[in-house]
Amino acid sequence: MTEGPDSPRIGVDEWVAQAESRTLARWGPAAGLARRLDRVPLTVRALPFVALVALIPELTSDQYLLRVTVDTLIYALLAIGLNVVVGFAGLLDLGYVAFYGVGAYSYALFSSDHYGIHWPAQASVPLIILGTALLGLLLGSTSRRLLGDYLAIVTLFFLQAFQVIAVNGNAVSFLGFTGHTDLTGGPNGIPGLDPFRLFGLEIVSERGFVWLAAAAGVAVLVMLSLAVRSRTGRAWMALREDPLAAELMGMPVNRLKLLAFAFGAGIAGLTGTIHASFAGAVFADDYDVPILITVYAMLILGGAGSLYGAVLGAVVVNVSLEVLRSTNHSRWLFLSIVLITLVAKLRPWPKLVGVLGATVGLGYAVHAIVGAAWPPGTKGQAAGGDVIARAVQSWVIHPSHAATEIGNYAFVGLILAVLGLTLLRGWWFVLALPPTIYLAAFVWENRLTATLEEQAATRFLVLGALLIVLMAWRPQGLFGTARVEIA
Repeated sequence: MTEGPDSPRIGVDEWVAQAESRTLARWGPAAGLARRLDRVPLTVRALPFVALVALIPELTSDQYLLRVTVDTLIYALLAIGLNVVVGFAGLLDLGYVAFYGVGAYSYALFSSDHYGIHWPAQASVPLIILGTALLGLLLGSTSRRLLGDYLAIVTLFFLQAFQVIAVNGNAVSFLGFTGHTDLTGGPNGIPGLDPFRLFGLEIVSERGFVWLAAAAGVAVLVMLSLAVRSRTGRAWMALREDPLAAELMGMPVNRLKLLAFAFGAGIAGLTGTIHASFAGAVFADDYDVPILITVYAMLILGGAGSLYGAVLGAVVVNVSLEVLRSTNHSRWLFLSIVLITLVAKLRPWPKLVGVLGATVGLGYAVHAIVGAAWPPGTKGQAAGGDVIARAVQSWVIHPSHAATEIGNYAFVGLILAVLGLTLLRGWWFVLALPPTIYLAAFVWENRLTATLEEQAATRFLVLGALLIVLMAWRPQGLFGTARVEIA
């Protein structure tokens, strides 16, 4: 029997053997450029991003923009630290934010009037990083025999224990044998923290904290890029893919888990010191489950296991949440997402033009019909006063009466319409797009962004929708690596 060119070869992994051809088929002439970029050290590839961040304080003096930049950099540090445990080692850590809080509260105890200790940062920060890393080793010791859901439960218990101590730590006694002492300030937290003093330099302005957080981020990225290329980093990857296979190959699995917890905890502790000094106070609510969910969303969006992804996820999520605070900005974001999605998914181009034209025409037709049949249905005002708001005013109906009740029914209808879209194919799908898009615009204008309270809830609703769409389109995240599993 003669073997053909497509016949299976004995002793050859066909998937691995065809990796090069798949790369060329996917990328074409760009494959060579992509391979060259992969060989460039991460520190060099990160230079444009670092330069952009460093220029922000020089390009603007807007205090709000500078504060958003600092918050984004802090989130990026948190996502990078979580990436070590979850992305590199594959361990589900739900207590990660507790290390962030421990770092912040430790800085408050070492650098405030709370105990009258006023250590400079060069003395307190290394000690805090070491302390949180040792705490990470202690928590990581539970991973010796616990995996998956069981490890997640234990680490979540650690976060809740931290929260209980932080909220009730204004009267702490050691098993009743000592007098009560105020450790955490309780619900009132610890205010009046010292500025970040580093070798005689005091950092008190938003501009200074941008540079401080950027410098810390670069240092952490350089350290982790070197760690990932080392034997430890490659062993982390093996542990993530298959712990049993890694152990059978002689890798010290338990030690690798402890190292991952220690690295992640140390980075979280460092981030906590920066956040505490920047905020000027620490409160228990700043280190609770919502922060954990947000950081996980950043890591999932960017791609677990990718340093680029952790940073990009932090930028996208935090900037998006800030944009959604303003009605004008959120409207721009909503329309942009709809347009980008249509451009990315609808082919050929005449079909895209037809859907956009039908959506615009349908909106003006509905506005005219409702205005003639029920005048109060178009007498409401669109929030904001820019050009887009005035255009939306004449395109989307804004009832002046019972807008909330109508919006509630429309929201339920939108959910059913989206579910129905998933069942349609071909031209039926194309024909259903314009009314669905218009219904989404109506719900957005009259229900999701009608009041400040609704805008606050909408921010996280949009974040959840963004993650759902991304997971359906690219489950490994923007920069994550797809895992190959054999059925």
